[in-house]
Amino acid sequence: MQLKLIHNGTIINEGKRFEGYIIIEGERIKTIGDGPYREGEGLPSFKDYEWVIDARKGYIIPGIIDDQVHFREPGLTYKGDIHSESRAGVAGGVTSFMEMPNTKPATVTLEALEEKFAIAEKSAMANYSFYIGATNDNASVLSRINPKEVCGVKVFMGSSTGNMLVDNENTLNRIFAESPILVAVHCEEETIVRNNLKLYKERYGDNITPSMHPLIRSAEACYASSAKAAALAHRYGTHLHILHVSTAKELELFEQKPLQEKTVTCEVCVHHLWFSDNDYLTKGNFIKWNPAVKTLEDRNGIREGVLNGSVDVIATDHAPHTLEEKSRKYSEAPSGGPLLQHSLTAMIEMSKQGIFSMEKIVEKMAHAPALLYNVQDRGFIREGYYADIAVIDNDARWWVTKDNILYKCGWAPFEGTEFSSRVSHTVINGTVAYDNGTFNEQYRGKALAFNR
Repeated sequence: MQLKLIHNGTIINEGKRFEGYIIIEGERIKTIGDGPYREGEGLPSFKDYEWVIDARKGYIIPGIIDDQVHFREPGLTYKGDIHSESRAGVAGGVTSFMEMPNTKPATVTLEALEEKFAIAEKSAMANYSFYIGATNDNASVLSRINPKEVCGVKVFMGSSTGNMLVDNENTLNRIFAESPILVAVHCEEETIVRNNLKLYKERYGDNITPSMHPLIRSAEACYASSAKAAALAHRYGTHLHILHVSTAKELELFEQKPLQEKTVTCEVCVHHLWFSDNDYLTKGNFIKWNPAVKTLEDRNGIREGVLNGSVDVIATDHAPHTLEEKSRKYSEAPSGGPLLQHSLTAMIEMSKQGIFSMEKIVEKMAHAPALLYNVQDRGFIREGYYADIAVIDNDARWWVTKDNILYKCGWAPFEGTEFSSRVSHTVINGTVAYDNGTFNEQYRGKALAFNR
């Protein structure tokens, strides 16, 4: 089996950084070397490798594992699909994704779940797994899922997403008590949101603006729902993961200790770390998400949560809608936006601004998802692990424009932003899936396996 080599870069992994090289054999990492690669000192010559990536003094990091994406397939593929969105992610250093159940039909049966796995096997350019969605009447289905194949159970505790709002107290108790795997929760208290919306409609009619979104889907609504979910988890000993935390106050619910010691964890998203409510004036509906982007104080609070250990994972909640849909007036524009291609690059930009270290970014975007979900042999640069690796050109200035956006929907909330680094190569299972703008279109990722 021919060997492959990545060298001449700074490896950032498990809290350390060092100049080094990685030798890959087949799908897995064979050797991690410290220092420059020197031919003829017990090492093969460059010509003996199947391929060689010169990192050109950039970063070599574990591939990103995004634990929350919406790829819109089946049923909503005019917005995005498993192939198009995973392809965009690969260009951004994403090597594995976990996709959400609010498609059409919703992924709330074993049959629908199997259909997604079958689609991904043929079309996903990155490694993959899928959540099964909870409803008020499918609790018996959840007990039959395979914990080694399915990443988690998704519960919408405050979102009118088809029939996926779980608001029956008996059902919620049963899910938290009986789920065989991690329960991932969208937390916004629906009653509070509805009352706020009613109030703003009475005041402003059809003239509600995007800047009112964080007042309608308020911090109070987020905290009330997150506190309820955490209380249920503590009652039943549930492995609970609260998604896209958007307020500083919610972080009071999470302990500042190592991830492996927690049963209740949380994720924050790149857009909540980058934007604040000041940006609605220029971005409007293009930063309309649920939960909403909130105040500068909230943004700074969750940034601090990443640093102090309250926050466990950084992800995207990648959720494409068409440009036409997002251009409608506030009341008719859907919430959500595409982020997967730009998430790592945006985080690296924040590292250059002194907000986060690269070690912290790698921890929260690669190591922590792997640990939290018990992903088998991924998320770290370790000998024997799958070679899922992103190589970063750390001195590449570029602007996000329509010409270089890869999402099927054709727009991005970062459009018009200048970044100073970019992903040059993405290696998945020992195969170069992306090389400086060129994709290996024949390559397909693998289903993730979980050590449960």
